[in-house]
Amino acid sequence: MDLYEYQARDLFEKHGVPVLPAAIATTADEAEAAAIKVGGKVVVKAQVKVGGRGKAGGVKLAVDPADAREKASAILGMDIKGHEVRTVMIAAAAPIESEYYLAILLDRSNRTFLVMASVAGGMEIEEVAHTAPEKLAKIPVDSNVGIDLARATEIIASAKFPADVADQVASVLVKLWETFVSEDATLVEVNPLVKTSDGKIIALDGKVTLDDNAGFRHPDHEALVDQAAENALEAAAKAKNLNYVKLEGQVGIIGNGAGLVMSTLDVVAYAGEKFGGVRPANFLDIGGGASAQVMADGLSIILGDKDVKSVFVNVFGGITACDAVANGIVQALELLGAQATKPIVVRLDGNNVVEGRAILTAAAHPLVEQLDTMDGAANRAAELAAK
Repeated sequence: MDLYEYQARDLFEKHGVPVLPAAIATTADEAEAAAIKVGGKVVVKAQVKVGGRGKAGGVKLAVDPADAREKASAILGMDIKGHEVRTVMIAAAAPIESEYYLAILLDRSNRTFLVMASVAGGMEIEEVAHTAPEKLAKIPVDSNVGIDLARATEIIASAKFPADVADQVASVLVKLWETFVSEDATLVEVNPLVKTSDGKIIALDGKVTLDDNAGFRHPDHEALVDQAAENALEAAAKAKNLNYVKLEGQVGIIGNGAGLVMSTLDVVAYAGEKFGGVRPANFLDIGGGASAQVMADGLSIILGDKDVKSVFVNVFGGITACDAVANGIVQALELLGAQATKPIVVRLDGNNVVEGRAILTAAAHPLVEQLDTMDGAANRAAELAAK
């Protein structure tokens, strides 16, 4: 889960990373009140999970609360690369002398953690890596050892930070590591990390990505989810503990096992080329235990998608045999009743496939059509979606 800047700032403050006073606002009135609370000159910053805010006019200096109100009014409602600004952060302004870059991330390709540090902050780090790679230090971190002050000092020295700020930056790096580990993050980034005119090091802008797989350890992270920005179908699926991702297509997909579902997406996309470019509408893995309720939950999510024109249920019976899956489909349709209105193509294979197909044949539900192969079923589902 990617956090907004103000959420990253709050996590930094929680773990002792030096930040500036700030408050958030969703209206111009709130922005004025926040500016009064923060005091002095403030920066009004659009809160969107995308880069390029400054160039788009989403970051403005305000000299007083009335000016903050005016600037916030102009920024709220802006569209920045397809993201509507619904919140602004009112942060204290700071006299900046130098800008640096500091980040800790999960390096998946090398199966380790990585510190990236640069004295060339305040710009896209990709640009620094491309135009001046010597200014970007990349140092692996042993997760069994971590980053204490001694290790942080070595890293900052390798990145060639000026001597007058090296100790402060090393201290910030230790705190960032604490944030990274304690919050189960996959990325903590400060850009820029600034030196103010009075010599202090401040995390001026932050970015944090949290590992959703560790959410069970952090019930407080649920409060960080932007419910308004979440896809309604994905939110409903999450509430039912379903592995669902909304896609831009017309064929709803239900399968058991992530690998099978991924293959189904490919087969449907290929079949759809013959029917005007019909594509999969979602990823939905119901897992190994396809009970009636799980199947009903999955179907209700997919049938609630206005973009879906047909549904493809592709199940390979294993631990859960095909007859159990077939019973689940029949019972799910009974539970859904009038909510089930779109054609459903079913392909069963694997353990007890003959018994499973017989159950669906006996049920003779008018919406259900069976095919023996994945290719054939995908082709039929795409054809139905194109009608």
